[in-house]
Amino acid sequence: MELKELQHQLKVLGLNLPELSKPGGAYVSVNVRGKLAFVAIQFPIVNGQFLYQGRFGDTLSTEDGYAAAQLCAVNVLAQVQARIGFDKVEGMNHMDVYFQAAPGWDESPRVADGASDLFVKVLGDKGVHARAIAGVKDLPRNFSIGITCSFTLL
Repeated sequence: MELKELQHQLKVLGLNLPELSKPGGAYVSVNVRGKLAFVAIQFPIVNGQFLYQGRFGDTLSTEDGYAAAQLCAVNVLAQVQARIGFDKVEGMNHMDVYFQAAPGWDESPRVADGASDLFVKVLGDKGVHARAIAGVKDLPRNFSIGITCSFTLL
């Protein structure tokens, strides 16, 4: 997939590739080992602005979560495009979704669909993936959600 095609698919959804966020510690945003690329956790950050901070079922709704997951996915796409290029990607393998929520809130699959739906809409068959969803006590900067992904390279 060429950059122009990726940008077009995002534009259809009303989205753009944001500025790359920088790692918050001693790690790299994308680590390539052989034919596998691992993308470090991406949060709902747009051009340096922290969004969707809080807990689902408390300060944030499930709809907010869907949008937040979508932003995390866009950040994954931005990292992969900048560090590797989607013309070198065979496909996505797996996505891990981490979220923080109020007790009793149980709509995490719908929130994770924000990222899953975006990957498939933008990447087509290359975006089909397996996933895991895990509630956590806290995420850095009080982000409501973060996702990591892995890709197979050509």
